[in-house]
Amino acid sequence: MNESRELEVLFVEDDPAVRLGSTQALQLAGLRVSGFGSAEKVLDHLAPGLGGVLVTDVKLPGMDGLALLSHALKVDPALPVILVTGHGDITMAVQAMRLGAYDFLEKPFSPEQLTEVVQRALDKRALSLEVDRLRGQLASYETIEARLIGRSAAMQKLRRLVRDVARSDADVLILGETGTGKELVARCLHEGSRRRDGNFAAINCGGMPEALFESEVFGHEAGAFTGAAKRRIGKIEHAHGGTLFLDEIETMPMNLQVKMLRALQERQFERLGSNELRPMNSRVIAATKADLLAAAREGRFRDDLYYRLGVVVLELPPLRDRRDDIPLLFTHFAMQAALRHERELPAVQARHLEALMAHAWPGNVRELRNIADRFVLGLWDGDAAMRDRPRGERTLEEQMAQFERYLIQEALDACDGSAAAAAERLGVPRKTLYDKMRRLGPMKAAA
Repeated sequence: MNESRELEVLFVEDDPAVRLGSTQALQLAGLRVSGFGSAEKVLDHLAPGLGGVLVTDVKLPGMDGLALLSHALKVDPALPVILVTGHGDITMAVQAMRLGAYDFLEKPFSPEQLTEVVQRALDKRALSLEVDRLRGQLASYETIEARLIGRSAAMQKLRRLVRDVARSDADVLILGETGTGKELVARCLHEGSRRRDGNFAAINCGGMPEALFESEVFGHEAGAFTGAAKRRIGKIEHAHGGTLFLDEIETMPMNLQVKMLRALQERQFERLGSNELRPMNSRVIAATKADLLAAAREGRFRDDLYYRLGVVVLELPPLRDRRDDIPLLFTHFAMQAALRHERELPAVQARHLEALMAHAWPGNVRELRNIADRFVLGLWDGDAAMRDRPRGERTLEEQMAQFERYLIQEALDACDGSAAAAAERLGVPRKTLYDKMRRLGPMKAAA
């Protein structure tokens, strides 16, 4: 079925006979149509993203067709509007096109002329609405899939959780080793939330002297302490309507943990040197690489703050636990590095992938990105750069199986899941490929 036939034609004509004949002609062509006797009567039906097109006579009682055209395009600049003009009124038609009309019809017109022009407008509208829909999907894709990269089950689960959690205002605690992308996940949560238009205010709890920390978070009034010459807006206030990101939360001084807990519970805070309570309208996302409960047992972190922050807990998988994603991530980072350094992208060879898959990655994704930069700059050949790194606990057989699994999955993806085509691409008999797939575990393949 033509998708444009599911759209509606809004037809404005003050002459009842012309309106009836025109709407019937459109209906006989299989189109949905609603007739209106004046511009004023159709105004309530105009809205951004309207599923249809507007056809209107120029000469109308009250608001005329040109004024209606102007109003409709203010509501939705992409809405196709067709104007109906009197015989020989070329000047009016030219003016209408300059104002943004999609097309015009000159009276008298035949049912075939009307239907042809309207059908073209509907097709254009259907296409523009589909483009808008795809743009919306792409925006979501760019926020999640193109930033939290990976096809592993762990990453697919993480992306689902981020999408779900982003819609709420619940505070979030992100757990993950160094370099796993904790701030990236926090930004994805912010950008996928209704607070996306507010500020994302990030503060590293271990990156500043304790004496400055309270002022940085809560702000201060002029004269609050020596050197406070003027008022300062803190991160909490800067994040009003947005997101406050507290990185390395485990390093926050104990006395400030008490103040942060109170602010989170009361959703209010005071600037230093002020007795005025201010509302805290920010979502809080904290991140840590430490076991906060263990730190609480040792008296280094308040357990009540842990439970207050951890309304939702997201655990980020280390790179060694999602090795299937390493080739994809490396290629992505290498392409970025080639653009950034204005270098040609070197060919990624099997020995490069073998070295990447065998490495333990104590620095996780951040370390992998650095290796990709060195690769593009000609400073890494697949071996020497990581010979002083630990190899992890996997045996050679396990590492080779992981690499073999990646090559097979890559071939299946390139062949749209066809195992027969993948076997030919890899240069192995089909039975050999099936045996390897059974041995290495489930893969996405067509029957």
